[in-house]
Amino acid sequence: MDENHLGAFLRARRAGLTPRDVDMVSHGTRRVAGLRREEVAVLAGVNADYYTRLEQGRERNPSPQVLDALARALRLDGDARTHLFRLAGGAPGPERSVHTAAGVSPALRQLMDGYPHTPAFVLGRTLDVLATNALADALFTPFDPADNLARMIFLDPAGRHFYADWERAAQAAVANLREGAGLDPDSPQLRRLVAELTAGSPEFDRLRNAHGVRGKSRDAKDLNHPEVGPLALTYQAFDVRDAPGQQLVIYHAEPGGPSARALGLLGSLHATRRRADAGPPTHA
Repeated sequence: MDENHLGAFLRARRAGLTPRDVDMVSHGTRRVAGLRREEVAVLAGVNADYYTRLEQGRERNPSPQVLDALARALRLDGDARTHLFRLAGGAPGPERSVHTAAGVSPALRQLMDGYPHTPAFVLGRTLDVLATNALADALFTPFDPADNLARMIFLDPAGRHFYADWERAAQAAVANLREGAGLDPDSPQLRRLVAELTAGSPEFDRLRNAHGVRGKSRDAKDLNHPEVGPLALTYQAFDVRDAPGQQLVIYHAEPGGPSARALGLLGSLHATRRRADAGPPTHA
């Protein structure tokens, strides 16, 4: 399927800007949302017909200089600019790796288990939860199954309560998937996930059409856990260098604060349940 991903991205980002956003004077009656094609061409310093061909998919190989100019014209941030280059086939070599390693290495699992007081888990490029430590298991107990962050947010009823700011979590998940799509837009796994989310959630389809792009790095997370109540956390995400496409995500609470105490309680409750499920020890 020869979809025009670059053109769709350019149209969506153009529609999200007004002349005022880019310090331009608006002339005449505007019959389109956002900027006109001619206005983007002026801002980028390119021929209007050439820009039209880019949006329509009749031109597929813009130079790095043109992509830089378009990124400036459309006010793209770092993640969105990188996504633009990927869609045009202009990302640096290491950025073009599209396959996420399926397995999590024993060394990485051991590292995660070394964080007993903070949730740690590994994500794939399509937000599959590939591995968790004990406290991440405890954190995600409201979900059944806790197998993919996007499904958990959009399709599991628990997501609406678990994420205190559900709309923000939903926007972030869609933007993360959009970044992954830039690396491998024809991924069968991604296509299946998008189809499932589109069929099951009108909100997903609405947010996806906004074409937001963002990678995971660091952010705040306000969560509600049914067993221990509100959790005010931050997370850090780290690329796993020997497993392209994987990210280690670590949640963190302010030391000594109520969220840290709640995580401690959650870990104790989870450990107690696991011991109960295992039953009494057997003796030879």
